[in-house]
Amino acid sequence: MTRLPIVVAAVFAATAAGCSRSPQADLHPIARQNVLLITIDTLRADALGCCGGQAATPALDRLAAEGVRFDFAHAHAVVTLTSHASILTGRYPFEHGLRDNSGYRLPPGARTVATTLKQAGYATAAFVAGFPLHSRFGLNQGFDVYDDRFGDTSVPTEFGMPERPASVVVPLARAWIARAPGPQHGALSTGNPWFVWLHLFDPHAPYRPPAPFDTLYAGRPYYGEVAAADAALAPLLDDLRGSDKPTLVIVTGDHGEALGDHGEQSHGLFAYESTLRVPLIVAEVVRGGSRPGELSSVSARHIDIFPTLLDAVGLSIPGDLPGRTLLPAPERRLDRSSRPMYFEAMGATLNRGWAPLAGVLVDREKFIDLPIAERYELAADPSESSNLAGRSPERDRTLLASLRGYHASPPGQRVAETPDAAARLRALGYVSANAPAKARYTEADDPKRLVELDQAIHAAVDAFGSGRSSDAVKIYQEVIGRRPDMAIAYRHLAFIETQRGNIEAAIDVLQRAAGNGVSDPRLAAQLGEVLVDAGRITEGLAILEPIARDPNAEAGALNALGIAYARAGRAEDARRVFERVLTVDSASPVPLENLAMLAFERGDLATARQRFEQAIAANPRSSRAHAGAGLVAMRAGNRQAAIEAWTEAVQLDPRNFDALYNLGVTLAHAGQYTAAQPYLELFLRTAPPPIYTKDLQEVSRLLRARK
Repeated sequence: MTRLPIVVAAVFAATAAGCSRSPQADLHPIARQNVLLITIDTLRADALGCCGGQAATPALDRLAAEGVRFDFAHAHAVVTLTSHASILTGRYPFEHGLRDNSGYRLPPGARTVATTLKQAGYATAAFVAGFPLHSRFGLNQGFDVYDDRFGDTSVPTEFGMPERPASVVVPLARAWIARAPGPQHGALSTGNPWFVWLHLFDPHAPYRPPAPFDTLYAGRPYYGEVAAADAALAPLLDDLRGSDKPTLVIVTGDHGEALGDHGEQSHGLFAYESTLRVPLIVAEVVRGGSRPGELSSVSARHIDIFPTLLDAVGLSIPGDLPGRTLLPAPERRLDRSSRPMYFEAMGATLNRGWAPLAGVLVDREKFIDLPIAERYELAADPSESSNLAGRSPERDRTLLASLRGYHASPPGQRVAETPDAAARLRALGYVSANAPAKARYTEADDPKRLVELDQAIHAAVDAFGSGRSSDAVKIYQEVIGRRPDMAIAYRHLAFIETQRGNIEAAIDVLQRAAGNGVSDPRLAAQLGEVLVDAGRITEGLAILEPIARDPNAEAGALNALGIAYARAGRAEDARRVFERVLTVDSASPVPLENLAMLAFERGDLATARQRFEQAIAANPRSSRAHAGAGLVAMRAGNRQAAIEAWTEAVQLDPRNFDALYNLGVTLAHAGQYTAAQPYLELFLRTAPPPIYTKDLQEVSRLLRARK
């Protein structure tokens, strides 16, 4: 993933010019008013124009001038899924249980904003733009419509995933609001109030703002993404101002973006203000003009959004919610009682075995509990450049006691993600592993001591995604040399070696991980899979079969076992395993593709065609499925259909070497040498020789024959 290599100090002014405000905005309960919740992924608190930021955001600036902008608002986590779960449930991460972007699900029957408003008669819809908020994670509960048709990928080497931009998502929300279906009717407006959650992903890396923002923000693409998101929102907000019915609009970020602050490239590692602090705007939009706005410096939290929303629409606030409504004017005054808050960053401990990060914010004082503790006085030191921990032990103890008063539990057991889900998260830069918890973490485990390794992992991902595999291999080897317990480094290094055709090198990497005591079960499954790729099927089966005996075995290990059985000539055993994978991950195209290949190899073209069509329906961007459909068409004597299917497969994944070879050679044999040449040349340049030696020789012969 490409990230902007600049360092931006996390200095946020206590107040900012650009927002029209008066001492007190007119916010009050309006029974059954419409509700629009807008969450903008990776939005720094200092990015908006009305906050003195570098992005031009006239639409959000105007909204802030019509309502209340909170200039000291915070998330409770620094990753997308965890943070949105807190927004929608009104609960801290240790209460709702979603502690990272993978491996967790919101339990069925959870109380959320959507379930509460739906029960109150609201029509509910969500339009989300990024895979971390896929319906599989459980945030879809209570929504009549949950539109998560964002960009997809099945390309294992693709680390940059096409995102669904605001210019696509916002019109979907506008169209739904224009129809305003009742919760039980699905027809034109029935008069029911509506609740829409609109999630925009644009500011998330990689930063690729559309025109004209790419030119206007040359050298500052992150801020170009923010400006593009604002421009897309403007028509929707104007729609609301023209409506006969008032709408409560709440805008916030799920977390910020470090942009190099404290050595962090993006987000998820630390919880400094650049990633923990977020914008928060609350406004009641009415026809015929704006109300006077307000700037509040009271401490506001994501857990306050749920009770604020309920208060605004005239519903009672459950007494067990930890947050407080921000609607009454007295609640927005600094002389009110303090709003302390808990926050965390668990990704490093869950995925890398580093020390868990938790902290507490009390007024403007911040305490971070790590092996090397941190305490900051944000009023005097907003950039968190001077660590006060240890200078006043009594104050440290008081804040630590406040943190422990939350009785926050450690992260629970993660569920296994399917290979398809893991690939999509990896495409977004969320690299994960299963690191076992330690009984005790030392200063050597403190993320501050290991931030260079975080930078190295990002650099390796960038290198591999840019085609510089050798550079990525070198980086991962250096990471392993410094931190031999990092499962993620072994997994990625073995994956890259496999992609390069260095199968024995991949086996050596995975065996070295086991020798160093790394116990991630996915490493064992990966070793079994690579052994099978190397033709050492008996050894691979000896590893994979015991894993598969676990009724909760993950789909990746089962899929590898099925492939091993197929290569061992045990087709019926392979079929049973792939059918089992379908029950584990019914939405994935992978088991369908494998079942199709089994049918193809036994000559059952009708079943093979049906399975490949099912796989394409499950994921139209699956290069493997299109390539398989090409094989079936060719075997059936339809060369043109085969060429079309292989062309689609190669467009989706130029590193699908089998499809690339089949396409180039078939075109050449058909006498279409001009069309064949670019595919043959690409195959010759990129296919790994250890795997495609004979094919490379044939392609070389075909190209020489044309000279």
